[in-house]
Amino acid sequence: MNSINMLERLERYPTFNVDTVANIANKDATYAKVYINRLKNRKLIKQLQRNVYTTQDDPLIVASRTIWPSYISLWAAFRYHNLTEQIPSKISVVTTRAKSRYSISLMNTMIIFERIRPEYFFGFSKIRRNEFEIFMANPEKALIDAILLKRISATETYSILKENLKNLSSNRIVDYILRTHNRALAKRFGWMLSSLGCKNANKLKKLTYKTIIPFDYARSVSGMKNKEWGIIVNMGGI
Repeated sequence: MNSINMLERLERYPTFNVDTVANIANKDATYAKVYINRLKNRKLIKQLQRNVYTTQDDPLIVASRTIWPSYISLWAAFRYHNLTEQIPSKISVVTTRAKSRYSISLMNTMIIFERIRPEYFFGFSKIRRNEFEIFMANPEKALIDAILLKRISATETYSILKENLKNLSSNRIVDYILRTHNRALAKRFGWMLSSLGCKNANKLKKLTYKTIIPFDYARSVSGMKNKEWGIIVNMGGI
């Protein structure tokens, strides 16, 4: 099979490996490895990590297909769902598996791998991008992931929630939090939702506890205490 025909076949995949090339060419793995090296040396394909390659230039197409199971979340999900105008410089991929590498780079975009507990691995769906299906967090789950993973400050998360509340489902947020059984998460989101007038936040009180915690883990612990939710509101002027 010539290179043009092979590339046309490989373009149908978001990512591929040695087995993919061996199956297309109807050859063994040794032949496929040599073929892949030739394509890579001619810069016709890109190597993402060991035995993972792509012909694609769109990092979103590639991101959730570099490890299984996984889905895209945090800033990239916020942008996809129009919760922010900020163009992310990295794509966060949430997975239950350990990775030997923390990140990979494609087209000047960093793809970051974030490991999450299996019981928190939910709240995403398939979306279409060009001719491919990718896995993207629902907007409500992306907000929850921001707090669970502590990769985005609670203050920024609150701002996104406040600015987009009318386009979000507070019921889904509450249901997701109850599903996690995460008590600190319930305290932080309970205060956020109640401060924004969402009465269903009261459902989260069953998970709260007496110990006072800071609302924002990324800021100094100083501010007014909210006894109802057991947090220190340390957000500055917001």
